[in-house]
Amino acid sequence: MSEVKKIATRESYGNALVEIGREHDDLVVLDADLAAATKTGIFKKEFPDRHIDCGIAECDMMGIAAGLSITGKVPFASSFAMFAAGRAFEQVRNSIGYPKLNVKIGATHAGISVGEDGATHQCNEDIALMRTIPNMVVINPSDDVEAKAAVRAAYEHKGPVYLRFGRLAVPVINDTPEYKFELGKGVTLKEGNDITIVATGLEVSFALEAAKLLEADGINARVINIHTIKPIDEDIIVKAAKETKKIFTVEEHSIIGGLGSAVCDVVCEKAPTPVYKIGMRDRFGESGPAVELLHKYKLDGQGIYEQIKEQM
Repeated sequence: MSEVKKIATRESYGNALVEIGREHDDLVVLDADLAAATKTGIFKKEFPDRHIDCGIAECDMMGIAAGLSITGKVPFASSFAMFAAGRAFEQVRNSIGYPKLNVKIGATHAGISVGEDGATHQCNEDIALMRTIPNMVVINPSDDVEAKAAVRAAYEHKGPVYLRFGRLAVPVINDTPEYKFELGKGVTLKEGNDITIVATGLEVSFALEAAKLLEADGINARVINIHTIKPIDEDIIVKAAKETKKIFTVEEHSIIGGLGSAVCDVVCEKAPTPVYKIGMRDRFGESGPAVELLHKYKLDGQGIYEQIKEQM
């Protein structure tokens, strides 16, 4: 049996920028001295005149991106999630979100899968931060196929977009003829009537693994991929809540303010249902190999399975 193809979504980001850049000369890319890591270096190699290295000055970079957007360019400002969402929050809020400018933020190295870089760089708070900014779209793709589609959708959307990418290579799960990316629309990857697992980003493939383990125990889990966390697909969540009566959310992010909170906002108002949030439980990460960290914090397939079983 052949191995499952694995690609880091930051690689997908760099490749997608080149593809779209060939089609649209108004696309420009900014980076904060991290082009090799964020993979915008791929774009720089092909379009050196449309790549701007702003140095280690993320706040300035967001201001430059805002200015470029006013001239008719479509800037993608790139850095690690910790710096793009954390360090530059004020500039993103006031210079991009408030005037609703057409700036795209490509944030790589999100979550504990950053691994050995440790707690300072493992941003588990970025989705929460970006969700609070009016006018901001928040996307967290699950694999290579979805990441490329998300970058294109971000380019086509008029207004600010936050794109979350990872460092760790993840399985390609959306390489099917019927796959279609639609901004703000969730995807049901597996039908089920006993419980619903709502996952985002790299946790989607792990949620599918957990669903297989649950099936062996006679529990039929529905698995939903929420790639767009804002605006979130309320219809798919409400339908699942009404039909399965129990929801588990899974994210490589704090359980405070991320996907789990967004799902709770929906069901609390429209279909009151028990929700159990699986993610980082109000704590920082630590330095270590990404796969081992995901296992330790029960964010791999086995860990998700165990947490669901415990709650049931």
